[in-house]
Amino acid sequence: MPQESAVYTHGHHESVLRSHTWRTAANSAGYLLDSLKPHMKILDIGCGPGTITADLAALVPDGQVTGLEHAPEVLDRARATAAGRGITNVQFAVGDVHALDYPDDTFCVVHAHQVLQHVGDPVQALREMRRVTKPGGIVAVRDSDYSAMTWYPEIPGMTDWQELYLRVARANGGEPDAGRRLHAWARRAGFAPSAVTATAGTWCYRTPEERSWWSELWADRTVSSRYARTAEDGGHATAEELARIAGAWREWGAQEDGWFAVLHGEILCRV
Repeated sequence: MPQESAVYTHGHHESVLRSHTWRTAANSAGYLLDSLKPHMKILDIGCGPGTITADLAALVPDGQVTGLEHAPEVLDRARATAAGRGITNVQFAVGDVHALDYPDDTFCVVHAHQVLQHVGDPVQALREMRRVTKPGGIVAVRDSDYSAMTWYPEIPGMTDWQELYLRVARANGGEPDAGRRLHAWARRAGFAPSAVTATAGTWCYRTPEERSWWSELWADRTVSSRYARTAEDGGHATAEELARIAGAWREWGAQEDGWFAVLHGEILCRV
């Protein structure tokens, strides 16, 4: 079976987990929530620190949720998240979305948030997600689109960040503009066009607190995370260039009129 060939661009540095632990079912899976029923069995692929996973488990109190993660080192954090909230209908496992270790027709819902942009073969991943979903069930996927991210005001260095991220992510084997491609990948994976509902969602950072949080985590990520090491090791940027881009993030975050929007593609696919 195919195995993961891409490298996760971000890694699990503290600056990355700072972002991931902010995510909830409400702010990151709202397009799915009206489809959930209390009895459902859900697979949450790329669960990371488990905040969305725990929310999903709370929404299906008579069901069961499995959080799946390719990187085992973050699962202790996910288990602690669930335990701290008293969530008992959840379990966590290590696995590869390209070759899921579950029988056909196992889950009512298979969900992946910010996963397909990082994998080597997103169409194969969707085929596997479809395979393990019961007839009548749902494959739900949401991914950001880096070229569509936009901000105000223009700060020298911010466009350099965007262009650098696109280069590094693609060199790692991923597709950072996954959001606009999800519906097309679903069709190539075997879903009929009529079975796919494609929508878009956003995150927006505008208040002083939001700007500070978003700009600082990206400034830190730019110089301290796996992304930073990959950018240097791959010859995409020098340490000095990364420091300059981190400074641009902090300058943008300090702007009273600062505004940043992240566009996501979303698909709900009926099996």
